[in-house]
Amino acid sequence: MTLEQYSTDNAAAPHRAAAWSSIIAETYFPLHLSFRSPETFRGRLSRREMGQISVSRLSTEPLQFERRPHHIKSATEEEYLVTIPLKSPVVFRQLGKEVRCDPGGFILERGDEPYRFSYESCADLYVMKVGRQALADRIHDPDRFCAKVLNGYSGMGALFSSMVQGVHDQEMSTDYRSSSVLTRHLLELLALSLEEVGAEDPGAGSSVRTAHLRRVEQVIRDNLTNPNLSPDMIADLCGISKRYLHELFKDVNGTVS
Repeated sequence: MTLEQYSTDNAAAPHRAAAWSSIIAETYFPLHLSFRSPETFRGRLSRREMGQISVSRLSTEPLQFERRPHHIKSATEEEYLVTIPLKSPVVFRQLGKEVRCDPGGFILERGDEPYRFSYESCADLYVMKVGRQALADRIHDPDRFCAKVLNGYSGMGALFSSMVQGVHDQEMSTDYRSSSVLTRHLLELLALSLEEVGAEDPGAGSSVRTAHLRRVEQVIRDNLTNPNLSPDMIADLCGISKRYLHELFKDVNGTVS
């Protein structure tokens, strides 16, 4: 659980943007980054790897991140990012929904769907990365909480946010048992935070799914005579992944076919 640290300080100006993009890809997953001034951009990142999860802190000048379809096609694992802004608001768009998350809240980002994430002023963020299965083992259908501002001010959300920051900032024992215990507690707190939101809003995410189902139905109707009509084609035209396309039909009496 050693704290690894990175910065742009030692990168030459012409290579600074590329160096930072590489750091981001290694820490999270490949993303397209848009810089205001690539050659003068400054950023710092530190992270702890803890088996099923990693916890990082990101401090940078204004930046936009995009997860694009070609990034997803080459992915070998489905993962989430949980982002906790400390200093300035962030804007996040995924699955047709855009939200603004102010400091004190946090958001869940799905790594196997395209998204856009940005902030207009210097930002200080904590980010937890977790495999999809590790979270799905603890809470049913975590995707319904994506692109939703979650409460980090009180209740389980406040405990979760505080623990993420504490795990990152404090000097920790590097033995396997300590890492496993902390990882388990963080995952349980995240699941409890999401359950707390679900109890308040049992229909979370349903409007987004309904909108996508309507879009899928329209694409199918418009292309019924097209011999190339397939799940891949439908997913591409709707701007979603094939896995999510099939998931949309889990709760209805039918399949894509």
